[in-house]
Amino acid sequence: MREAPATPGTERGSARLSDRLSLSTKRVLWAWLFLAVPVVFYGAIRFWPTAEAFWISFTDWNLLRPAQFVGLDNYRRLIADPLFWKVFANTFLYLILGTPVSLVLSFAIAYHLDRVRFMHGFLRALYFLPFLTTAVAMAWVWRYFFQPVPIGPINNLLSSLGLPAQPFLRSTLQALPTILIPAVWAGMGFQIIIFLAGLRAIPTSYYEAARIDGLNERAILWRITLPLLKPTLVFLVVFASIGFLRIFDYVYNMNTNDPGGPLDSTKPLVIMIYQTAFKSYDIGYASAQTVVLFLILLAISLLQLRLMRQPT
Repeated sequence: MREAPATPGTERGSARLSDRLSLSTKRVLWAWLFLAVPVVFYGAIRFWPTAEAFWISFTDWNLLRPAQFVGLDNYRRLIADPLFWKVFANTFLYLILGTPVSLVLSFAIAYHLDRVRFMHGFLRALYFLPFLTTAVAMAWVWRYFFQPVPIGPINNLLSSLGLPAQPFLRSTLQALPTILIPAVWAGMGFQIIIFLAGLRAIPTSYYEAARIDGLNERAILWRITLPLLKPTLVFLVVFASIGFLRIFDYVYNMNTNDPGGPLDSTKPLVIMIYQTAFKSYDIGYASAQTVVLFLILLAISLLQLRLMRQPT
């Protein structure tokens, strides 16, 4: 039997469907073509070095001879190393002390700055300026502030008030909080700007309805402002946490003669990785330390994604 010839309408419909599919395919191909360069570049500078670090962490390599596979020896050495646990505790002290202090101060400033109309742009730029300043330059300025008498302005002020001078960077108890001061101060500018953006995104109708219902400012803050700021707060918590876990510049430059001192009381994990890799040339052991830091940062990022999925 001969097949019935296709009607002209059916042929035109098939042609239009073919054209639509081909156009859609072309768009996908062009999109992947434009995305190929950044994807390859990001993979080359991010994923490949990460994979290499994992591999090197299972080797014994000092740059002078070929790497030798040693299995989990570097991780066993890490667990048995008392310096690593001290540095690990220091790293989490930066996190536990720095993150809440910086976020509370940033939110308090942003909350009140949002209500200021006179010179609002100037004040916002003034708070943001430290974030744009080089960390090395700020570390050296703050290091000068904390010097002993008669050099350091802070100790000079304490002496003029009849108070005892403080060792600051030379004390095993005071050095870590002293380093946190410029680190918190420098990061507050970015956090203030993000908090301001989050506050501006809350519809004013919510506040008007709350005031009509008789809520005071404190109740509005806890029942409306903070719950609606949850996405902003989660982002800043993760951003600040990663920053404090990776702290390096302020520690290295404020104690440039003894990075991480005195007596390793301020040494974070990043400084230990740097010293192990580029002073001791123990690349395998440094890579194992890097893997530990990577896993900590990964856990915090995954926690962020989990919190972001939860309803406000």
